[in-house]
Amino acid sequence: MASLRDIKQRIDSTEKTQHITKAMQMVSASKMAKAELNARSFVPYSEKLQEVVAHIASSTDATHPMLQKRNVKKTGYVIITSDRGLAGAYNSNVLRSFYQTVQERHKSKDEYAIIAIGRVGYEFCTKRELPVIKSILGLADQPNFADIKKLATETVQMYTDEEIDELVIFYNHYVSAISQVVTSKTLLPITDMETGSSSTSQYEYEPSEEAILEVLLPQYAESLIYGSLLDGKASEHAARMTAMKSATDNADELIEDLSLAYNRARQAGITQEITEIIGGVAALE
Repeated sequence: MASLRDIKQRIDSTEKTQHITKAMQMVSASKMAKAELNARSFVPYSEKLQEVVAHIASSTDATHPMLQKRNVKKTGYVIITSDRGLAGAYNSNVLRSFYQTVQERHKSKDEYAIIAIGRVGYEFCTKRELPVIKSILGLADQPNFADIKKLATETVQMYTDEEIDELVIFYNHYVSAISQVVTSKTLLPITDMETGSSSTSQYEYEPSEEAILEVLLPQYAESLIYGSLLDGKASEHAARMTAMKSATDNADELIEDLSLAYNRARQAGITQEITEIIGGVAALE
């Protein structure tokens, strides 16, 4: 049985850990609120851009390679994970879904390429010697588009140059503070142009629809990557907040159990001392 000193040390260390997890929970809650606002604020821009592109694509004969499917010889995968752990199953869920997809769809590593956003995903792929061709690590908790513009531009250009024939992204979609859903969707070619909007806006294009598509479609594809990143960041902070709350609650339960064990051990020690004193007195008599 552990001594009183050992139990007391465990209680002290657990309380210190609890202070840390509670502080991390509060920090993550603050970051989550801002990240959620960033993700929601980006939606109107993305929807308006999609509306314009959809209007051109549906009302004119203008075409663009990004709107046309082609025979898939090589697939590009964008995986969005965090740079740090302590976020529950946030990273493992994305990586499990991605890895299962790769194993089911591809027989050779030459059939796909990986663009890793986040250290956890990058290290996961490099340890398994998966073909990571681009990566970005150490992003801020509230990233700006400038932080990933180069990566997004180069990734979209790979499709334009026919280095890849489709682009698929894996990330955690933010539903609520306690719910994040692993999501995978095809960014390129752009085939789903339904906006769900009832807008009846009329547009006039200068100099031509083709010229507008040439500029807007790459920007739209880049915005999809950035929007997914913002969504993923909100999910990351929510997952970390939930994980730290669970750790804090577990520490509470452990402290209660240890305190009970400490009191029992202390009571047993006192009882033993009293018994020894009574026994000693009886022996003297």
